[in-house]
Amino acid sequence: MLHPRVKQILQVLISLGLAVWIFWFLYKDIEVETLWSQVQSSNWFWISFSLIISLFGFWLRGWRWTLLIDMSEGKKVSYSEAYHAVMVGYLANLVVPRAGEVARCGVLTRTNGISLGQLLGTVIIERSIDLLFLIGTILLAFLIENQLFISLANQLVNLEQIFQSILDNLPLIIGAFGVLVLFGYLIFRRFRQSGLIQKIQGFLRDIYGGVKGISRLSNPWGFWLSSLLIWIIYFSTMYAVSMGIASTANLSPGEVLLVMVMGSIGMVAPVQGGIGTFHALVAFILIQLGIAEQDGKIFAAIIHGTQLILILIAGLISWVYMLQKPAWKKPESA
Repeated sequence: MLHPRVKQILQVLISLGLAVWIFWFLYKDIEVETLWSQVQSSNWFWISFSLIISLFGFWLRGWRWTLLIDMSEGKKVSYSEAYHAVMVGYLANLVVPRAGEVARCGVLTRTNGISLGQLLGTVIIERSIDLLFLIGTILLAFLIENQLFISLANQLVNLEQIFQSILDNLPLIIGAFGVLVLFGYLIFRRFRQSGLIQKIQGFLRDIYGGVKGISRLSNPWGFWLSSLLIWIIYFSTMYAVSMGIASTANLSPGEVLLVMVMGSIGMVAPVQGGIGTFHALVAFILIQLGIAEQDGKIFAAIIHGTQLILILIAGLISWVYMLQKPAWKKPESA
């Protein structure tokens, strides 16, 4: 049996290898000179503006986090400390997928003496709410660009034939669905103590508990409005970059929203910084929108590359800043 540390290293290397392979496969036919020429010809006012918007989004994430920390621990964390911890988390994600959540919590545990378990609880709440907003954003993109969604689906399957088949076999489908529900219930009763069932239940409890717990915040409206604004910032960042590149400057807001949704799904993949998966999904949807394949890939490379550089610079600054802060010491009892 593999040592846990060896297993972790192998997981990191496999995810990094997968990311590099996807990236290489996408860009192997694009010459560096072509990419560099596109970078030089881009409107850097808009791209620079997108980076300013992103920095505000990072700060807003830190501010929102302080609301949850105040609720869970009753301890005050400054906006500056929360922002720098968030940036350290983003930096850690570039090395090990999903390590950022633990890294940013560990930073505040060291400097502020806040329980690591309590901080991880606040991050779970954050992730639960972000998941709900992602689902909501996908639904919004579907409502705005429903014809494109249907067109993409028709490329994969014949929807008209499927709907007709469903109508022709509706009684059988309803009966089969009832049997599946009953079977699922019996399986759940039989194996409810299994690890997988426990994880699913725990995940659903985390989402429910997170949403319910927000009502106990000192500023619940601030939390919900900042969560909404964070996703508006994601869209604004994508839109600003699209305005700065000639091939995407004519995309409608709805189309940019769809590109953002695909990029967000790509960032969820368990690879370092969404490398490869982000590029693949963004390029794919841009091609469907009528953008040339090469231009779609270059757009994905520019927006991901500029964000990566921003996180590297801001993350390293935050890391050094938090390292210089003295470690928290428990007050001596009188």
